[in-house]
Amino acid sequence: MSVDDGLPEKIRVSLGSAMVLGLLRGKLDAMPTTAYLLTYRRGRCNANCGFCPQARGSHGRVDLLSRVSWPVFPTIRVLEGLESAVKDGQVRRVCLQALNYPEVFGHLSAFAKAICTRVKVPISISCQPLNRENMRQLAEVGVERIGIPLDAATEELFSKVKGRSIGGPYVWEEQFKLLSEAVEVFRKGKVSTHLIVGLGETEREMVETIQRCVDMGVLPALFAFTPIPGTALENNPQPPIPTYRRVQLARHLIFHGIARYEDVRFDGKDRISDFGVDEEVLISIAQMGEPFLTSGCPNCNRPYYNEKPSGPIYNYPRPLTKKETGQILQELVIR
Repeated sequence: MSVDDGLPEKIRVSLGSAMVLGLLRGKLDAMPTTAYLLTYRRGRCNANCGFCPQARGSHGRVDLLSRVSWPVFPTIRVLEGLESAVKDGQVRRVCLQALNYPEVFGHLSAFAKAICTRVKVPISISCQPLNRENMRQLAEVGVERIGIPLDAATEELFSKVKGRSIGGPYVWEEQFKLLSEAVEVFRKGKVSTHLIVGLGETEREMVETIQRCVDMGVLPALFAFTPIPGTALENNPQPPIPTYRRVQLARHLIFHGIARYEDVRFDGKDRISDFGVDEEVLISIAQMGEPFLTSGCPNCNRPYYNEKPSGPIYNYPRPLTKKETGQILQELVIR
């Protein structure tokens, strides 16, 4: 059943966002500056991504996405909470994420339209691939940005973790085609993708894919692989912190046009050994801390999506301390 214009009665809200919207009470170590919402349906996603608790073949908790819980709320209450939180300056963006199911495009359109009619706030949508016409319609109802996830850094890994090899509906080159079409609809700088470090790729492969995305006008946002009970990859480890730090720094340099993949040097294990910039410049950039913050749309900080507040922290949701940047400089060194 729907409340109006095809708008579903219920929607999931990330735990931290629910507190910011006044839907739940609790203490937050870091406040999310984006409200994270997830389309609701009975049952799981039609896709079968090996890292995702929402996957068709997962036996994990159905209320999880990564390590974050997403309780269900009435849509009307969520819209009212959004209106209040945006006016108070607590929420600066809405990120509407979606499972893969037949009615999802209608739900995304209805949610975006409902948000835009109630409050003025930038809206990002992160979803499985849509066709060009669907994307055009989302832009027309007020969606500012769209994200189409790659997740894996190579075609082989893509097939294994979310494509045909695992019974998923996605195809590597088709994802890139849709990303290219999304850039044509939303324009460069308004399209993003997710890349998960730690699925079995080398640092060289990840950096090469980051460059390919940037050259297309696509913003690559980094995640650290997080093993979730009940998923196909539940026994895989998280990536080593030094690996993640080097990829974060390389992504920052490439995204800001300071270096390119072709400038980066790798050792015999395909680990980054030289970032292709002067050491003094590199240290200065690292000490700012910006490369190690959560990457994504403006005002997206995704607190503790990949980690516990006790650490180790992969993506910082707030400015780093001098002690933390000093530790990172040590982590960047290959041992």
